[in-house]
Amino acid sequence: MARELSNNIYDLSLTGTFAKDYGLKNQINRSSGSVMDNIAEGFERNGNREFIQFLSVAKGSAGEVRSQLYRALDRKHITKEQHNGLKENALQISKSISGLINYLNKSDLKGIKFQDVPLTYNTPDSSLNLDLEPEL
Repeated sequence: MARELSNNIYDLSLTGTFAKDYGLKNQINRSSGSVMDNIAEGFERNGNREFIQFLSVAKGSAGEVRSQLYRALDRKHITKEQHNGLKENALQISKSISGLINYLNKSDLKGIKFQDVPLTYNTPDSSLNLDLEPEL
């Protein structure tokens, strides 16, 4: 969902007067990308506490996108329909992130890095067995 939002905002920011509002165009593209980037980075930390921290940042970035969408609307770069659709997408992402944070907070799982199973990775080099998914 975050990837789709980022792509939709990017495509929209290339059109009309939006394309020439360089500050807003760059800022909304960075914040929409930040949503998916922070989800990915937090997940790769392999621990729930860090993941929750990065999810919180991602949720904040989704809120920032909604704010910037209002500025784009007020500056007449986007239509009310475009604004409403993208704002709803960003809001749904925020709700999904909140649900995941709540789930992780209630979970007894701490994350992969706290398991007693070593992390390995599969690579083309057979002498190196590295696999992100631990065998349980």
